[in-house]
Amino acid sequence: MAKGYWVSVYRTIADPEKVAAYDKLAGPAVKAAGGRLLSLGSRVVAHDAGIAERTVLIEFDSFEQAVAARESAAYQEALAVLADGVERDFRIIEGLD
Repeated sequence: MAKGYWVSVYRTIADPEKVAAYDKLAGPAVKAAGGRLLSLGSRVVAHDAGIAERTVLIEFDSFEQAVAARESAAYQEALAVLADGVERDFRIIEGLD
């Protein structure tokens, strides 16, 4: 079964305090849903149209598990705290089998 990944690239961070509050809730929510943080990307080298800002990579055992984690009540609570604190590109992608 192919793994699932969350890839989140922050375009701008308008409110670092909201990001910190989000991190406190999102970390446990992701872990409870079976996610493993692979990178919190504080060091980024961007090429082409890339943005050298915070990039987060999280691995799940399956694509379906990754989708379910994003929809979980615990993660939705974290998103509510983050609100307009950032502009980011968030994707759930399926890995290769």
